Amino acid sequence: MLLHIVCFKYKTDVDAQTRAQHRERLSALRDIDGITDLKVGNDVVRSARSYDTGLLITFRDRPALDAYQQNPRHVPVARQGADLSDHIVSVDFET
Repeated sequence: MLLHIVCFKYKTDVDAQTRAQHRERLSALRDIDGITDLKVGNDVVRSARSYDTGLLITFRDRPALDAYQQNPRHVPVARQGADLSDHIVSVDFET
C-alpha cells in the first residue's frame, strides 16, 4: 500500500465556496482504479502552521499512484488546486 498526502494552502482571496468546491472535486476522485481509500477535509485547528485542506489517499501500489497522476479526471482537479494555492506540500510513503 502507498499513502499519498497532499496539503493545500489557499491564496487569501479564495472564498469559502471555492474551497468547498475544490474539496468536493477531490472527493469525487475516490472511485479511480487503484484507490483503496480517500479522505479530504478542511483544517479545523487553524494554527499559524496549518494548511487549509488535507488530502489522504491510499493506493494499492506505486503503479496505481503513477496512473492516478496522469488520470484525465485527476489532472484538471490538480491544476485547479495549483491555481487556488499559494503553497502545496505532499509526501508519499509505503505502509
